[in-house]
Amino acid sequence: MRFDLVTLNLVLAIAETRSITRAADREHLALAAASKRLKDLETRLGVQLFERRARGVEPTEAGRALVRHIRSLNASLHALESEVVEFSRGIKGHLRIAANAAAIAEALPADLATFSREHPQIRISLEDMTSANVQSAVAEGRADVGVFAPPLVDQRLATWPYRAGELAVVLPQGHALARARGGLRFDALLDCDMVGLHIGASVHELMLQRALERGRTLNARLQVRGFDAIAQLVGEGLGVAVLPAVVAERFAKLFAIQVRPLDEPWARRRYLLAAQAQEVLPAVVQRFIDLLAGLAAASESTAPLTGANP
Repeated sequence: MRFDLVTLNLVLAIAETRSITRAADREHLALAAASKRLKDLETRLGVQLFERRARGVEPTEAGRALVRHIRSLNASLHALESEVVEFSRGIKGHLRIAANAAAIAEALPADLATFSREHPQIRISLEDMTSANVQSAVAEGRADVGVFAPPLVDQRLATWPYRAGELAVVLPQGHALARARGGLRFDALLDCDMVGLHIGASVHELMLQRALERGRTLNARLQVRGFDAIAQLVGEGLGVAVLPAVVAERFAKLFAIQVRPLDEPWARRRYLLAAQAQEVLPAVVQRFIDLLAGLAAASESTAPLTGANP
């Protein structure tokens, strides 16, 4: 069965505008022609794609499935066009990476620099997303590679182990918990106001889950975007926070905060590399994953032994 892009984009427009009339106008089609295209497509597929409701048309389950595939197709076509155009500029590929904030702050910069030095003709773009959004972006073709913190929730992905990171507790200077020696248990934080990232961020979701397991709630007083904002707010005494240890130690040199290890098994996290599950990966994606996974493995094999949990 063959599909034409005009009809597929019309279906997408109908889904987004909830109107055949507005969709036809957006796609520069006569209303009669748009209606015929939709009817012919439904006849060929043998399913109804839209239902008429009081407030417009709504996609059926089959319609929503088709729209997901159209969006993925459009993303692939856009990537194809961008990559082919870049060949004329001497660039031999374009790698779109989506990663969560912690992975960007803890691990990626040096590894991206290594990859760029070895492949100077491959252009890299990097977007900061939550771990859940990273997975959907890769699965739907809006990104070529993802880096995120588990759990893996999208089974359309193939994953590879990447680097490990530690979480730490960030406290205002002089805070009562800062007097304790060694690490802090998560229970000790549940009576405190928390400063953290927005809903959907992996650390926030992890703490929510652990609090619920204890029958407690998380006192999320302030939620912001950016680790630097969290460190500044903690430094002003507005709460405590849990951040990647590398990031926390970096900000301890700039703001009035103290850092303590988080004494929990889940405080040590392993980031994952992800790509769409397919038999053969695009060459540039395979090179990137091979390099980063290899760098991570080499780093672990040469790291000194500590008392940390594996």
